[in-house]
Amino acid sequence: MKFPAMIGLAFTCLLSVGLSQAQTLKGSPASIENQYRTALAYGYSFVNTARSVQDYVNPGQLVKVSPDRYIELHDVSYPYAVPATRQFLLKLSQQYNNSCGEKLTVTSLLRPRDRQPGNSVERSVHPAGMAIDLRVPSSRKCRLWLENTLLSLEKQRVVDVTRERHPPHYHVAVFARESDTDNAVSNTRYVVLRGDTLSGISARTGVAVAQLRAINGLRGDLIKPGQKLQLPASTNLVKMAIDKTSTSTGTVITHQVNRGDTLWRIANRYGTSVEKLRQSNSHAGDLLQVGQVLRISKG
Repeated sequence: MKFPAMIGLAFTCLLSVGLSQAQTLKGSPASIENQYRTALAYGYSFVNTARSVQDYVNPGQLVKVSPDRYIELHDVSYPYAVPATRQFLLKLSQQYNNSCGEKLTVTSLLRPRDRQPGNSVERSVHPAGMAIDLRVPSSRKCRLWLENTLLSLEKQRVVDVTRERHPPHYHVAVFARESDTDNAVSNTRYVVLRGDTLSGISARTGVAVAQLRAINGLRGDLIKPGQKLQLPASTNLVKMAIDKTSTSTGTVITHQVNRGDTLWRIANRYGTSVEKLRQSNSHAGDLLQVGQVLRISKG
């Protein structure tokens, strides 16, 4: 089986297969078909038997997902996924931990076809390593954060999410692709949200403000909600999409300190106060370090 050549990260907004369903947690036969057709369009292989799992792991078609400070694996028999799904999970779990203070619990990843449960659908994408099952959080706050985040990402065509009842979990099919050798992205767009600034988008995407101005023909810093900005190659779309969603749907977000940042400037950018910044970060002092991550409470 030949490993598909996948250039950069791409989302289903670039596909035209069944993307008109409403943004709900109910799922539908159309969403299942869309997931399956997307997996085929991406060239993913479906693992038929448990014995053949290593045939996909060894060449790198599937990569291992390990528990860490952000992720808990509960009764996961085959902890593997395609590289882009693993990358998505790593980023989502960090944001979840920042907002909820607990680990994100994964209950299923890859499931070979001969290990599918009796209630699974014939065209499940679990055998392709494209899907993640997540435990429903017991905390209402964490449950709302996770559902709002996943639904917002579904609206951006980053995932397709369904809340299953038997047993209770979120089924998340990740619509992204990644190359092991080239993470460059071309013709990437960022949709401006209310409250966004060029400096904030720069911090989130890693693209310099001057570069954002040049690519988009901007003479100043004025941007407006709904405006679509072009981004250059090497922009991490998975990180950008989750960070943007966290900003717009969560009560707590994070900010990575850049050169020249001060508590006052960060507080002013996010519409909070220096005192709240200190409280959210164990009474942080005024001396910040580049790369330091601060929690921003919007409440």
